[in-house]
Amino acid sequence: MRETVGVVGLGLLGHAVASRLAAAGHRVVGHDVVPARGDALKTLGGEPAPSVAAVTAESEIVCTLLPSLDAVEHVILGRGGIVDTARPGTTVIQMSTISPTLTETLAREVTSRGHGFLDCPVSGTSGMVERGNGVIFVGGERALFDRRQSTLGAVLPRPIYVGRAGQAMTLKLVANLLVALHSAAAAEALTMARRAGLDLGLVLDVLGSGAATSRMLEVRGPLIAQGEFPPQMKLDLFMKDLHLIQDAARAVDAPLPLTDVAERLYAAVAAEGHGGEDLAVVARVFETRRA
Repeated sequence: MRETVGVVGLGLLGHAVASRLAAAGHRVVGHDVVPARGDALKTLGGEPAPSVAAVTAESEIVCTLLPSLDAVEHVILGRGGIVDTARPGTTVIQMSTISPTLTETLAREVTSRGHGFLDCPVSGTSGMVERGNGVIFVGGERALFDRRQSTLGAVLPRPIYVGRAGQAMTLKLVANLLVALHSAAAAEALTMARRAGLDLGLVLDVLGSGAATSRMLEVRGPLIAQGEFPPQMKLDLFMKDLHLIQDAARAVDAPLPLTDVAERLYAAVAAEGHGGEDLAVVARVFETRRA
């Protein structure tokens, strides 16, 4: 069934989500504060909109993919935002990485005003999503998930129902904890291989075939080997995720000694001005270090 799906936030991941929806035959109406991103949506066959209200006027479903907690809260609950302007019964699919606590608040406020709410963070880089790889974790009412499962499946073929709103976001933070550790571990391992004089192309091929492989080695290993870091997930945005992970872990009294070390490595390279590059740029923190 062809649905009209709104997308608010057309950055790297938002563009990837819009491209998947458009390719599946949905009408996509999108808004972003950066006009050039609306132009990019046009190339996919989507329709740029001048405001959030213009998106909700056309859409049965509205997806949010925004860079900060404040932006998500403002776009959904603020004046002129989704709740303020959407037709009754609109489904809000919140896909940004935010806190479980804010997710629970949004679910409560959105549903109290006659709309549906699904907590749907994506585990996967923007490049992975464009290729149809990755997973959508889903929290919210099971009946609403069942109703919107085909739309979510157009974005990624395996949406997984986790439980109530907030639980999917917690799982996303657990997943990003491993992304942080695996990416830093890949950078450390490839630094050792490089300094030992090994051919990194051969190293990646061999490691990818054995017990040491990981998805982050597959995705970020080639970037680390080449020393070029075009963003699939910008480091400055990922720093927000690391802080959310630490906050969520404290809330459930879970120790994160490895994540604490990784956070310091990422923070060091971000402080050197690499926040706009892919988080694989953490490899640079090893360039001048010695045993």
